[in-house]
Amino acid sequence: MSAVRAASSSGTELDTGEEMRALETIRRGLHHSPELTIGIRGTLAYAVLASAGQVVVPVAVQQTLDRGLGADAGPDLAFTAWMGVVAGLAIVLTSWASYKMTSRLFRTAEGGLATLRTKAFRHVHDLPLLTQNTERRGALVARVTSDVDQVSQFLVFGGLLFVVSIGQVVIATIVMLVYSWQLTLVVWLCFAPLFMSLKYFQRKLSLAYGIVRNQVGVMLSAISEPVVGAAVVRSYAVQSRTQDRIDRAVDAHRAASTRAQGFTAFSFSLGGVSAGLANAGVIVIGVLLGLAGDISAGEVLAFAFLVTLFVGPVQMGTQILTDAQLAIAGWRRVIGILDTPADLVDPGPAGHDLPPGPIDVRFDEVTFSYPGGPPVLRDVDMSIDAGRRVAIVGETGSGKSTFAKLLTRLMDPSEGAVLLDGVDVRDIAQATLRRSVVLVPQEGFLFDDTITANVRYGKLDATAEDILASADELGLGDWLAGLPRGLDTRVGQRGESLSAGERQLVALLRAHLADPDLLVLDEATSAVDPSLEMRIGRALERLMSGRTSVTIAHRMSTAEAADEVVVVDQGHIVQRGPHAELVTQEGSVYAGLHASWVAQQGHPGSS
Repeated sequence: MSAVRAASSSGTELDTGEEMRALETIRRGLHHSPELTIGIRGTLAYAVLASAGQVVVPVAVQQTLDRGLGADAGPDLAFTAWMGVVAGLAIVLTSWASYKMTSRLFRTAEGGLATLRTKAFRHVHDLPLLTQNTERRGALVARVTSDVDQVSQFLVFGGLLFVVSIGQVVIATIVMLVYSWQLTLVVWLCFAPLFMSLKYFQRKLSLAYGIVRNQVGVMLSAISEPVVGAAVVRSYAVQSRTQDRIDRAVDAHRAASTRAQGFTAFSFSLGGVSAGLANAGVIVIGVLLGLAGDISAGEVLAFAFLVTLFVGPVQMGTQILTDAQLAIAGWRRVIGILDTPADLVDPGPAGHDLPPGPIDVRFDEVTFSYPGGPPVLRDVDMSIDAGRRVAIVGETGSGKSTFAKLLTRLMDPSEGAVLLDGVDVRDIAQATLRRSVVLVPQEGFLFDDTITANVRYGKLDATAEDILASADELGLGDWLAGLPRGLDTRVGQRGESLSAGERQLVALLRAHLADPDLLVLDEATSAVDPSLEMRIGRALERLMSGRTSVTIAHRMSTAEAADEVVVVDQGHIVQRGPHAELVTQEGSVYAGLHASWVAQQGHPGSS
């Protein structure tokens, strides 16, 4: 039980809350997936046909016994044969209507849920970076995949059974009333306890399966992270501890599922007891009514068939109730993602377009702080002229990396504005911003594909000739030619088939192909081996030519090569100027940083 409680509270959950009622969740889900309601009237019409056809056979049996085989003048074989034809036609009609209903449900369900999945996936990319970083990756993936799959299974199978079951129960009840109101009352009294407890079980199942769906995300995170970080796990010999964490997540999921299934098992058992009582009651009361002459043998037999049509859907309803709660829990979690506000709003067509050419940058009294934390940048006011190369340096945690995130609008300032060519970045259309401003991170992320596919993220319509020409301009043509399959070389998951330096070369080639007007670099040479550092340095020199560039510098050699250096300390700009000027200011922050770097470079153990 403790595992279940832990599962319900672990992680940063975006759920809109268990208090969202089931009907409200379904309404919101249909709003996000309008395709689900397309042709719903036609589907319901087929459902009515499928349900109505079910009662024809019991009626045909009753008529055959009472008017065919039991006729006063002797067996009427013609009438009996005709009833057989009617029953056969009813079976054919029912099967055809069921097929049409099922195929329509499949089409609409998969279409609507594809829309829901796409919306959720796109919105994940628009979520605040802090939300993405704090939310478990497995939980985010689960919402777009398994949570939507759970909804799909219910709409296609549970939804189908629900529609047919309701129709069968209603029609069976009407026909039973025609035959005997007394026996109909017996059946409903036997099922009364189950019907009266449905609201209680619905509430319990909703809570229980909400925990189950949450725990699926926790379990996926626990399993996926060690897979991605397998090298670290092995290097530090923490396989046992990692396995313990996975085991705990699996056990918590098992405990949550077992508890939820317990409610399902109890309700299903209650349905079985009600069905047994109903069958027994119909036989006993039916025989008594028959002896009194109030009902015929054919009607009793037909009633027995009708009870089966009534009992089956009701018993199935307990399983449908379970599937519905799983689906609603999954739907609720996906809606929770869609309800999480995106921090970066794209002005779209109403946004400004940046003219081509080097961009000038201005930080206008910019302050930035993370939620609940102190300011990382404080009242920053500075300008960078178009075409200049600027290096931003500072101690770890000084706030220099925040400049890169604000410039590329991965985050917006808490106060003030970041202006590009005099336009607030919040007023620039995202398509224009991403075309004009490119970030090359410290570790360029590569997708599990070829070099060509990864480089084309910079320019989707680039040809192989465009890529090779770009590589030659950066001086990387010989490196590409030396790879096993050239541009068709696969880089592996996260680019792990390449060295750290080679991954950076691909990232630089991608940025060069994008041809940005403002280039933001998070020190592309800080994590590479010396053999590739010079090659990357030459490629960077050519990449920065003719455009504005801002480099978050971790090595002072980068600052030495810049036109201007901006020194950040505790969120403030404390120095600014060319390297040659700043390094002579004794006792300054920059002079201390540079002296420390020089000492490290001269240390025998340094690289």
